[in-house]
Amino acid sequence: MAQPLRIAVLLERTSGETRVAATPETVRKFVALGAAVAVEQGAGVAASIADADFAAAGAEVAAAGAVVAGADVILAVQGPEPELLTGAAPGAWIVGGLDPLGHRSRIEAYAAAGFEALAMEFMPRITRAQSMDILSSQANLAGYKAVIAAADAYGRAFPLMMTAAGTINAAKVFVMGVGVAGLQAIATARRLGAVVSATDVRSATREQIQSLGAKPIFVENVAGIEGEGSGGYATEMSPEYRQAQAELVSAHIAKQDIVVTTALIPGRPAPRLVSDAQIATMKPGSVIVDLAIAQGGNVEGAVADTVVERHGVKIIAHANTPATLPADASALFARNLYNFLSAFWDKEAGRPVLDAEIGDAVRLTMGGRIVHERLG
Repeated sequence: MAQPLRIAVLLERTSGETRVAATPETVRKFVALGAAVAVEQGAGVAASIADADFAAAGAEVAAAGAVVAGADVILAVQGPEPELLTGAAPGAWIVGGLDPLGHRSRIEAYAAAGFEALAMEFMPRITRAQSMDILSSQANLAGYKAVIAAADAYGRAFPLMMTAAGTINAAKVFVMGVGVAGLQAIATARRLGAVVSATDVRSATREQIQSLGAKPIFVENVAGIEGEGSGGYATEMSPEYRQAQAELVSAHIAKQDIVVTTALIPGRPAPRLVSDAQIATMKPGSVIVDLAIAQGGNVEGAVADTVVERHGVKIIAHANTPATLPADASALFARNLYNFLSAFWDKEAGRPVLDAEIGDAVRLTMGGRIVHERLG
């Protein structure tokens, strides 16, 4: 009888990474499919998951070398260094957030070692893949945490309060970039009682902003407003649009108490949305949260993992915002990975067999070479 598919889960070694690529919930589900799961000792500690919880779910808990030995699939939040994978089965899959555009040399090393690297951040934005989308699940939490971090740093209350001692005005929150993170930031700020406005280069987001009870702030009648790139992502704007947007934002941002920026363009540096001159127009005590710092940042002067104060305004920029909510972020990430592998599970083969639509979209390496068109 053939050996069951062996799935390995390693402790994340990237600085500041607190998430883990499996949870007891997903371990139990993999075991139910017929797989064997091995988890490195301490892999879930930062996400409040004890080794005993993994063991109770049916996982083997061991040192890294024993976990990887004979592994057919390695699950990862961030791509493990190739030297950690010595002893894995020939052609083993590496499944996780591999940052292929930022870590090309590591992807080349995976290819040279004969691994099949599957980058979950390249998951196509199609209906049947929504439950597998790590970018969306993690961005949702990032948008929430951005507003909570802003509220913590802001020296005033968010909601309108009418008291015997007088009235406290509601905070004004401006969200720049209305993707998954931006929409969650809007919803969270509204739940906290703020007056919320938002902007995006994609005109189709206007209705989404309004549906959450926020005010849309849009450049009108300027070439380049559509801003819709492939897969629902934003694309770069015309010079005319950028100038008009800068003027509009400058007038609006001076009246805001909180600004949350979320704008990213895949494979490119994050667009600059807020300049030092614009920060200088904000009231002292205001707060800006830059969710794009990992790709250079949307805000001039933002520094990763450091609270910077400029012109009396605090600028917060976590390099890995989901990692500040490790338990929930791990739970969602692990479900994304399980949903991906289980959707293609072949009972006869005892392992997942990918189709072309999703397999070709996420597969970076195969047969000893890089095969993805974006890495050509």
